[in-house]
Amino acid sequence: MRFARRRALAALLLSPLLLSPLLAFAADWPSRPITIVVPAAAGGTTDIAARLLAQKMGSSLKTSVIVENKAGGGGSIGTAYVARAKPDGYTLLMGNIGPVAINFSLYKKLAYGPNDLRGITNVISVPNILVVHANSPIQNVQQLVALGKQKPLTAATSGVGQSPHMSTELFRQQSGLDVTLVPHSGAAPAVTALLGQQIDFMIDNLPSSMPHIQSGKFRALAITSRERSAQLPDVPTMREAGVPMDVTAWFDLLAPAGTPDAIVNRLQQAAHEALQSADIRRTFAELGGVPGGETAAEHDAFIAQERKRWAEIVRAANLSLD
Repeated sequence: MRFARRRALAALLLSPLLLSPLLAFAADWPSRPITIVVPAAAGGTTDIAARLLAQKMGSSLKTSVIVENKAGGGGSIGTAYVARAKPDGYTLLMGNIGPVAINFSLYKKLAYGPNDLRGITNVISVPNILVVHANSPIQNVQQLVALGKQKPLTAATSGVGQSPHMSTELFRQQSGLDVTLVPHSGAAPAVTALLGQQIDFMIDNLPSSMPHIQSGKFRALAITSRERSAQLPDVPTMREAGVPMDVTAWFDLLAPAGTPDAIVNRLQQAAHEALQSADIRRTFAELGGVPGGETAAEHDAFIAQERKRWAEIVRAANLSLD
């Protein structure tokens, strides 16, 4: 008993000594550039959001914030890289609904686990959009579904497990059309495939297809949100088009587990400040997105809810990947 008391007292006396280096480290942070890893190819919504945020956060934190693309594996390669990184606040992840939520129920094996990352804040939420090339004879969802029941169609996705992929899977199930999915390493390569008319249609995050809708290269057939988009008021929702499905994609900032609270809080504050800026809010609105800014605790709770929701969807769809 006496020995146990001595050990407890020693631990109590030592704890400030053990914590002081961490506190000093957090106080001096950041002392060098920060890297935000994008687990997808350049040009997609994840990349767009990361680059807009990086510039603003760099000014707030008084250091350079660099964006580095590490595409592949439905976002799992870049995500695993950050999960294994030193938890010092210098390597962050611009995550999204795929690798942060969907992949845990979709893949049998991943190089990272649900407890390997901690949330900083949500960045942007966007609907997905069903588009065809402007030269396509398909004018609406009903025509697309009818054609898909007559012959096999092809659709590009921005990566296995990403929300466009899962939206296409849901669309296929709900409509009963015959479609082969062609995965790409990100939204930009998938968009390029549709621009080249190499595939019949795609469901994409709205921001990466919006410029091509506005330029007249893509024809928008339906949006996956519950309500129509203010930027595309004439485009019906999937439900209005007769396909009962709702999907909202989200993108967020995360750090490796073990990153000190003091650093996470400073990152959250810098991101929140950036997301409140007039130019980012205007740009996000033009892209059809809604800015975030949750606290770290709020965002961790949101991620947990989304993982549970998508686990049910994946299980009901009987989807599984090695």
